[in-house]
Amino acid sequence: MAPKAFASSADLDDKQQTLEVLADGVYALTAEGDPNVGAVEGEDFLVCFEAMATPVAARQWLARLREHTDKPVKFLVLSHYHAVRVLGASAFDAEVIVAHDNTRALIAERGRQDWESEYGRMPRLFKEPASIPGLTWPTATFSDRFTVDLGGDRGDLVLQYCGRGHTEGDIVAWLPRQKVLFAGDLVESQAALYTGDAYHREWAAGTLDRVAAFGAEALVGGRGAVARGRDAVEAAIEQTRHFLQVMLREVGAVHERGGTLKEAFEATHAALVDRYGGWPIFEHCLPFDVSRLWDELSGVERPVIWTAERDRQVWAELQG
Repeated sequence: MAPKAFASSADLDDKQQTLEVLADGVYALTAEGDPNVGAVEGEDFLVCFEAMATPVAARQWLARLREHTDKPVKFLVLSHYHAVRVLGASAFDAEVIVAHDNTRALIAERGRQDWESEYGRMPRLFKEPASIPGLTWPTATFSDRFTVDLGGDRGDLVLQYCGRGHTEGDIVAWLPRQKVLFAGDLVESQAALYTGDAYHREWAAGTLDRVAAFGAEALVGGRGAVARGRDAVEAAIEQTRHFLQVMLREVGAVHERGGTLKEAFEATHAALVDRYGGWPIFEHCLPFDVSRLWDELSGVERPVIWTAERDRQVWAELQG
């Protein structure tokens, strides 16, 4: 049997992008499992959520958005530090780039390595990588909550830290009046999870509980379709929780009996593949997911930095 192509390096087909209007002045762009982005209109400005992987990719999203509004971008919100979410930031010409305190620290600590890692894993997302001017740095950070008054009768946009999960710096964007939640990669809707920088136990418990407590009636996850309606939102959150719980059960059992990382990967793959194997980036992510959880169960508190070299080593060991 031929070895599997590394991560998403063989995924070269463009995905169909769909711009959805979730409420008056509330937009989401989904793309068949590629990273989702969004935007919210204020009275005379825009708040954009996520920045894509390059300025060229971001400008394509902005061109779609400009079919609906010509308001300038005042705030660009970054849900976390991963390269495919942040390196297109210069295209927005935002007055303020907002992220969590921990996200800024992670960019300083491992942003360059993450850039090289993600470019190797997902080259298709990096449209014209030479257009990236450098690392993206937030200009405003917070520890718990950051509120944007949208003006007029549009209400507030609340940026909230719900705890450690997909990374240690994930934030969500909540529109209380419209009951729309941009959840970033804390929730995936019909897409597999990437947990290579995660805190699995906290994510599966308190963090997702706090996400569910918003009571959203529409949820834009990090990847996959928009969840519309309370039942669909709850299903997306519980799907995310289930994926994590199965990982914790399977990897935990192998770890406890003194097995190997390879055995943990094989057990987890077998337990998840029937339900999730056909979803975007499942095969890509799972080796990195299991490797991080194995470290976590071994007492490694903070995720080991992913580098392009380490990516290849883990892939060869588990998917080779």
